[in-house]
Amino acid sequence: MNLSGVPEPHIKKYSPEHYLCRRATKPLVLDGRLDKSFWADAPWTADFVDIEGDLRPKPSKQTRVKMLWDDEYFYFGAELVEDQIWATLTERDSVIFYDNDFEIFIDPDGDSHHYYEFEINALNTVWDLLLVKPYRDGGPAVNAWDIAGLKTAVHIDGELGNPLAANRSWSVEVAMPWKSLLECASEGRRPTAGQFWRVNFSRVEWQAEVRDGRYEKVINPATGKSFPEDNWVWSPMGIVNMHYPELWGYVVFAGEEGADSFALPQDETIKWQLRKLYYRQRNHFAESGVFSEDLSLLMGEDTWMIQPQIERTSRFFQMSAPSVDGGSTYYIREDGKLWKE
Repeated sequence: MNLSGVPEPHIKKYSPEHYLCRRATKPLVLDGRLDKSFWADAPWTADFVDIEGDLRPKPSKQTRVKMLWDDEYFYFGAELVEDQIWATLTERDSVIFYDNDFEIFIDPDGDSHHYYEFEINALNTVWDLLLVKPYRDGGPAVNAWDIAGLKTAVHIDGELGNPLAANRSWSVEVAMPWKSLLECASEGRRPTAGQFWRVNFSRVEWQAEVRDGRYEKVINPATGKSFPEDNWVWSPMGIVNMHYPELWGYVVFAGEEGADSFALPQDETIKWQLRKLYYRQRNHFAESGVFSEDLSLLMGEDTWMIQPQIERTSRFFQMSAPSVDGGSTYYIREDGKLWKE
């Protein structure tokens, strides 16, 4: 068995962002603009931060998102402030983050397996894929999977690829049909009012300069390659890796009357603490070739609200802890799958 270590994110306190997603009151005619009446009642998310959170400076350019939902679609609207608007990729399912892009990640049932990734550039070229597992747990990514019925549009406030234009921003509208998102949803159902799905967003931003009247990535003379991209996100990850679904935000689906608050359920903290033990158990295996049964070794000096149980063999492990009400138990295993019985 070849299980890699799993770097533990730098998270001081488990508190992902959350968003109260209201119901749409009219159909959406997509044109990429967010200044129309369809979006008027949808609040903005908090501005994006660096993917590592407070470990890195705040982004130099603002990014924010709106969301709505109805019986047919999950709607997203993103605004990306930008004075350098460019894109090169025109073929669907290209690796879109080689351009500046906007990305959506969705884990409907919050088990960190079977989730969706979507990327789009300023040319309205998209890449949609399904992850069976995070890459840390062996993947794979299913590139052939498509969001059937997907609708997208891009609006450019400026001019694509023209450094002389008065470039201000580009914005994106996305409508994802529930019927294409239910493959990974709990019991194959779309959400109902009061439920939440795990969602996050990323903006990839490359350093660019003007050469011969066009934008090109800035080359690092020390390596002969472009400088690494910036990764700006809604809910910080504490690590340069979007594929930690347990750190994504909580999107709460409101009913007709809306919702005005969200409190993180205590069971979510239980799940997070099991996840921390999973990181440490995997790292212990990567270093020693065995899974530990020593809870004190794994738990260290952190403060815990759980008293977990461990079962292990030479190839597998399973850790568990009861829910807050004691009526069920949460489990996590060596490939990161987390579930409740």
